[in-house]
Amino acid sequence: MESVAAGVGLGAAEDFSSTTIVSRWSHAVSRRYQHLLDRCTPFIFYRWIACFAIASIYVLRVYLIEGFYIVSYGLGIYILNLLIGFLSPQVDPEIPDLHEGTGPALPISESDEFRPFVRRLPEFKFWYSITKAFCIAFLMTFFSAFDVPVFWPILLFYWVVLFTLTMRRQISHMIKYKYVPFSFGKQRYDGKGAASSENKSVLKD
Repeated sequence: MESVAAGVGLGAAEDFSSTTIVSRWSHAVSRRYQHLLDRCTPFIFYRWIACFAIASIYVLRVYLIEGFYIVSYGLGIYILNLLIGFLSPQVDPEIPDLHEGTGPALPISESDEFRPFVRRLPEFKFWYSITKAFCIAFLMTFFSAFDVPVFWPILLFYWVVLFTLTMRRQISHMIKYKYVPFSFGKQRYDGKGAASSENKSVLKD
């Protein structure tokens, strides 16, 4: 009995040690991966070049094998949702009560203080999500279970219609609340212009 109990204890200890090793290894890989993401954050141009390269590889593969159109359609819908989040403000002015105090709101008059545009989906997350989506879709093309036979022109037509309607709604939202989904830094006022206007008013008096 004692030998059996010792054997059970030894097996449990080995399972625990193997679990600990795997946990430490996965944690180290996760930290290394996050470190690489943090290092590439400032390189916006090169990140998007890499994203377009991955997207081109996926498009070329789909074109050559002539299949996986349903995967491409799902990928297009996902990217459209990401694009809407990228172009939308963090605080939607149409529902201010739900977001009260959660972040900077859009200016509603010329007298309001200048506020940079804060996106609902930041640029880095937008890039990361698109790149990861193309990588996952590329891996899915190696499994025939995802190659559902469909008539791809109908999917393409439906996606174009959905894209047009969604972007029309987004542009109407921009025009209604007078914002541009790109911030070019804080506005600067020319002090010379202000001084000249003050001098003119003094001369008139």
